[in-house]
Order: sequence, then structure tokens, then C-alpha cells
Amino acid sequence: MSKHAGIARFTYNWGLATWQNLYQDGLKPNKYILKKFFNNHVKPELEWIKEKGICQKITQYAFDQLGNAFDRFFKGLGAYPNFQKKFQHDSFTIDAGGKPMRVGGVRIKLPTIGWLRTFEALPNVTTSKMTISRIAEDWYLSFAYEQPEQVTIKQFEVVGVDLGIKTLATLSTGVVFENSKHYDREAAKLKRLQKQLSRKNKGSNRRFKARMKVAKQHNRIANLRKNTLHHVTTYLSKNHAQVVIEDLNVAGMMANHKLAKAIADCGFHEFRRQLEYKCQKFGSKLIIISRWYPSSKTCFSCGNIQDMPLKKRTYDCCSCGISIDRDLNAAINLSRLA
Repeated sequence: MSKHAGIARFTYNWGLATWQNLYQDGLKPNKYILKKFFNNHVKPELEWIKEKGICQKITQYAFDQLGNAFDRFFKGLGAYPNFQKKFQHDSFTIDAGGKPMRVGGVRIKLPTIGWLRTFEALPNVTTSKMTISRIAEDWYLSFAYEQPEQVTIKQFEVVGVDLGIKTLATLSTGVVFENSKHYDREAAKLKRLQKQLSRKNKGSNRRFKARMKVAKQHNRIANLRKNTLHHVTTYLSKNHAQVVIEDLNVAGMMANHKLAKAIADCGFHEFRRQLEYKCQKFGSKLIIISRWYPSSKTCFSCGNIQDMPLKKRTYDCCSCGISIDRDLNAAINLSRLA
């Protein structure tokens, strides 16, 4: 699998370098031109790509990924593609030559690679292609398949969700999900591992082992964060017919360097991504409210709008005199917009 990832990385980097050279010469390259030239003139000269046990489809998918990266760049959805580096986002995509690949149980047979044992049982489905990626020293399988809707009985008709740093999510029903702050909890161990890495000689085996330990710790923090978000989003989508959230400007919030680390640790973008597909899966409706709606400044009782600095955690209405937690007040205002 390391060989497959290396061939995919080499193909991607070759395509990106050739794309840049053709563009500088005044030409307009695309993935089809690069793919045809690579298969006819470059690939025959590289014997190590044609070794026994190597799936030859990985080079085709590498060019497809490069083309998709440039499409996103030209549409303004992503940054300019960068060259890939070893041990950073290593991955490759394979298929069974147009035939469906059968998945199920704790063993799976991959084209040219053979039988593999998985850490957890896979669903009994078929898929057309599969992406295999490496994070630290672990390999992950990723594939798509169709799932039927699992409509659940809803306890509430509508719920407003106010996301924050002090509390991860405050619901208009009064339920509060605290922010676990996984990065802060694991920061001490991460700091110690990074200090050990900095003291190792470059190019040594001990430095590589220390580097893998740092990568594992980063992966652990990311998995803990995703686990928390999965619990919250599953509860919301299963028990509420309509879920109302704000369209947060996460990039603008990250510009505040005093709060950037705390905001990144919350995972607001991942929270919305999970809600979007889980609401479809469990038969709920997700409603996105404009980021300009003053949910925190508006009194849920009388509708009065007043300034609310971030340090003030209680909403004291100067019109009707009601006092309420600012996050709960914002969540109630969001639920009424459904």
C-alpha cells in the first residue's frame, strides 16, 4: 500500500509540474491531455510503476484528483494545488476494472493487493471504487454506497442551536452540550512529543518514530473531537424535525488570534457537515439562518435589540427587564425563525 501511495503521489506531482510548465508556455492544459501523454510516453519508461502487484488504475485517479483540484481553484472554492509530500495525506484510489467490489465482514479483497483484515466489521454492500489513506501508521478504507432513510420519531418539532466556545451547543429546549476542549486536555502530551521530536537527528530512524508519535497524537485529538460532534449531531437529527443553525463565518472568526485556537478546537465546519447528511438520513430538515441575523442581540421576549459584548454572558433586556443566558436567548430566537 505504501508503493501504491507513492505512485499516486509521483503521478500527481508530475501532472502538477507539467501543468505549470504548459501554462507558462501559453498553453491551456487539462487532465485528459496529461493523462494521455503520461500513459503513452512517460509510464512505459518507468518500470517500477509496472511491477507485479501494482494496480494500474491509481495513476488515472491521480490525474482526476488533480483536475478536480484545479476545477475547485478556478471556481474559487479552494486554494491553488500544492505538491504532495511523503507521509502527508498519503492516499490512492483503486477499482476492480469496472466491476463492483464486494465489501463485508472483517476481511476484504483488494485488486492486486489481496486479502486484508480490517479493525472493525464492514457493511455488506458493493461499491465501484475505494480510496485507501494513511494517517500516522494506520491505513483507512473509504468507499461510498447507498443507504435508505432511517426516519425516526421526533420528540420536538423545532430546535434552535447556538454554537459557542464556552458551551459547544446550546439548544432552545434548554439542553446544553459542554465544550470538551480536547486540544487543551491533550496539549501537554503533544508538547512533550514535539519537544522529543525536535531533539532527534534529521534522517534518523528515531526521528521517524518520534514523528509518527506526534502524528498519532494529532490523530487522537481529531478523533476525540469528531466523536463529540457525532454525539451532538446524532441527537439533534434523530430527535428534532427541524434544526435551525446560523451560517457562521468561521474564516472571519479565525482572524481573531486570541480565540483562533479555541474556535478551531470546536470544529464548527465539521458540525455543520455532519448535520447536513444526518438530517437527510434521519428525515429531519436543516435550516440555515443568515450570519447577519442579530440572534444574540435580540430579546426573545419583547424583540428589543441592544449591544451585547462578548464578555457579557447574561442578556439583561433594558426594555422588558428579563434576564436570561445569552446563548439560550440566541437559540430561542433561532428556533422562532423556522
